[in-house]
Amino acid sequence: MSDAPPIVLVFAATDPSGGAGMQADVLTLAAMGCHPVTVVTGLTVQDTIGVEAVLPIDPEWVSDQARCVLEDMPVAAFKLGVLGSVENIAAIAEVVSDYPDVPLVLDPVLASGRGDEFAGDELIAAMREMLFPQTTILTPNVVEARRLAANEGDESDELEERIYAQRIVQLGCQYVLVTGTHANTPKVINTLYNQDGIVRSDSWERLAGSYHGAGCTLAAAVAATLANGLAMEEAVRDAQEFTWQSLKQGFRPGMGQHIPDRMFWARENDDGKD
Repeated sequence: MSDAPPIVLVFAATDPSGGAGMQADVLTLAAMGCHPVTVVTGLTVQDTIGVEAVLPIDPEWVSDQARCVLEDMPVAAFKLGVLGSVENIAAIAEVVSDYPDVPLVLDPVLASGRGDEFAGDELIAAMREMLFPQTTILTPNVVEARRLAANEGDESDELEERIYAQRIVQLGCQYVLVTGTHANTPKVINTLYNQDGIVRSDSWERLAGSYHGAGCTLAAAVAATLANGLAMEEAVRDAQEFTWQSLKQGFRPGMGQHIPDRMFWARENDDGKD
């Protein structure tokens, strides 16, 4: 196995458009030198415009898919996306608890870019209770972070970012990378927090348009950099660079959002010659 690429196990729902979900994770991980192995948590009917339907996979199937792969291959990181149901969250939490030394990257996908909901209050509560204590790094955007950190009795949904990041860390996540794609700022500012506060903050040019699968790409890129052995600060920085380049060179194949080009590096030096 010494010459094999690091293996990353993805728990995610499929996306027929190839823009987000499991397809986005597989493309990102492969582009960053990893071998992706996959556990399907749900099937979706969606395109670059929005999500029409979600069919969660039976939790026993989710668990069996994961166990079968894990008994066969050494996994260097876990990446979690859309999980489908409370029962699936419980099954996944039980599986990953047997591998406490494997980094776990959780992308808490609560809604699509159009606003189609993937996770209601019950799923959020299950993630907070069962997955956050096992999470190495959580990668919410500012809207997701605020919703995940909300406590009963909060008077406003406009809590300071540092407060809801601190609350998430207190729920058990080692690190929280809050992304500024949904913030009303001239540049996109992504901030990494841990129990001591801000670890690093990075500023990126805000690109025009909207993108299908940007969050999936970033979280999968973090999983890839961690699987390749980078320390957290460097892993987060390199993952952001990869994601921004993918977005910058994204394309619009349909009638909806742009899709990040995760294979930009394979084409950037193309001079048109065979």
